[in-house]
Amino acid sequence: MKGRFRNFVGLVVMVGLVALPTPSVAATGKDLPCRAVKLIVPWGAGGGTDVIFRIVARSAQKHLGKDIVVQNVGGQGGNKGAKVAKASKPNGCTLFAGHDSMHTSYVQGRVDFSYFAFEPVSLVTHTPSIMGAHPDVPWKSAKALIADMKKNPGKKILFGATLGSTSHFFPVLVEAKTGAKFKYVGYDGTRQRMTALLGKHIHLGELNISSAKKYLGGGKLIGLGIALEKRDPRLPNLPTLKEQGIDVVTGVNRGVYLPKGAPVAIQEMFENAIGKAMKDPAVIKDLTAKGVIVQYKGRKAYAAFLKDSQKTITDAAKRVGLYKRKN
Repeated sequence: MKGRFRNFVGLVVMVGLVALPTPSVAATGKDLPCRAVKLIVPWGAGGGTDVIFRIVARSAQKHLGKDIVVQNVGGQGGNKGAKVAKASKPNGCTLFAGHDSMHTSYVQGRVDFSYFAFEPVSLVTHTPSIMGAHPDVPWKSAKALIADMKKNPGKKILFGATLGSTSHFFPVLVEAKTGAKFKYVGYDGTRQRMTALLGKHIHLGELNISSAKKYLGGGKLIGLGIALEKRDPRLPNLPTLKEQGIDVVTGVNRGVYLPKGAPVAIQEMFENAIGKAMKDPAVIKDLTAKGVIVQYKGRKAYAAFLKDSQKTITDAAKRVGLYKRKN
């Protein structure tokens, strides 16, 4: 009887040990089934997003132990590259360089997926939006602009944007918070919008810090406000929108993703490599020179950030009639 009892206890212990969760085994770049990791950037080579991710990739690959090669898959406002990345094998050989266009495309019904179709790895940078204007406009601040629009609700204020993009949703967020209504003029890209703004074909347009420093310093454009919590030290005289009573903090947030289903060990491996890259003084210096703010978040914090960001975009889209999803 005692022998049977001992055998029973031994069996219970063995079953218990088998049932215990096994810790994830750390992965290294050498374990990946590819000669190099492909980083899909869903915009053309030489653009702002492409340049930023190449800086990050060059540093991250040193900590990964495997080369990271950028592949530009432009088209459809970033959606073409996103579709290619989404369909890739979740084996760690493909990364995706995404930003807020995933939110804007999703809420407008252009695609049926957003950040939740991927494994968020790391947020890397933030580029705050600046409300820019030609010096000949009658307003010298966003506060004065909104006050004028409320006083004269039928006044036509032309805001240049690539319709449906982040440059469009910046003023949409301002509309949602203030009740103002802009007249939008569509352009294919940043260069075309900038040309129109400099040529006085439109009153307003979104700027970033890099372009703003160039044009604001030369007096060719003026800034009415920057969408940050606090003023940027690179533009200390440019007040935030919040200072002016407009509760909008927004911009372009760029991050790295893996295809859905990538093992946790692989997610952690890339999170670690990118995290080290974002602490590299040379990387910080190069990215700051490009007009962005290094704003690193790991997997869990980034996932929470994306959830909040999509809610903000969704609420604004619904309020101004841009929400097109049927579900």
